[in-house]
Amino acid sequence: MAKAGLFKKSNRSLERSLFVLLSIVLLLMLALGMFSVPQEAKVMKYTKLTESIDTNRHSYGNEESRQQVEVLSWEPRAFLYHNFLTKDECEYLINTAKPHMERSYVVDSKTGKSVESRVRTSSGYFLSRGRDKIVRRIEKRIADFAHIPEENGEGIHVLHYGIGQKYEPHFDYFLDPFNTKNGGQRMATMLMYLSDVAKGGETVFPSHEVNSSSVPFWDQLSECGRSGLSVRPKMGDALLFWSMKPDATEDPMSLHGSCAVIQGNKWSATKWMHVDKYNM
Repeated sequence: MAKAGLFKKSNRSLERSLFVLLSIVLLLMLALGMFSVPQEAKVMKYTKLTESIDTNRHSYGNEESRQQVEVLSWEPRAFLYHNFLTKDECEYLINTAKPHMERSYVVDSKTGKSVESRVRTSSGYFLSRGRDKIVRRIEKRIADFAHIPEENGEGIHVLHYGIGQKYEPHFDYFLDPFNTKNGGQRMATMLMYLSDVAKGGETVFPSHEVNSSSVPFWDQLSECGRSGLSVRPKMGDALLFWSMKPDATEDPMSLHGSCAVIQGNKWSATKWMHVDKYNM
């Protein structure tokens, strides 16, 4: 019995020794790079990441473009989505609105009615919400990016600015009690650029100070564009900015304007979104 006990004890010691030896060998092999974790797992990980990025693509006809987001500011909250619309979508909105363009108006803060003003010299036309398949697709995309229900938005407002035309700095939220009865206050704006502009036509936030050294395209901006945080019009890009803070109060930093077009034409489309459902 004593011999059997010693034999078992000896076997256990041998097993421990072999285990320790094997562990040392494996550690040495890892250190020398003789083998590594299978690459398939890494490849699969990378493939999934690529696929998730590719879902940010959208197509229209035979055209495909990649969307990218650029954080412009947190005060006000402003984000620029590159390639938000395709060229065909931009041209469709322009051609649909062009035969119906009329002089743009501003809201009278005392009466809540629309009136002509030298503050705003563009022309425009509202496309009724959900009017056709293409408009519905764009409206859904806006709702998805802004995380605001489609029914909270007004119709898409297509705008045209010729040479010298502009829109002085203003707020998109209302300063009168009349226009908040339908849908409540405007909380966010998606401004889509339907054309490039040779010179001028920037969207500017004059309350947001900028340092010229931090803007690589400073020399390409108009004098108006240098008066604050500016976005140059580029076909297909879309600017999302918030007129209300996260605490549901109006954001005075959202003051913005459209600089005068100096060379070329500016086409854009605006979607205003409200706190509640907006009845058309």
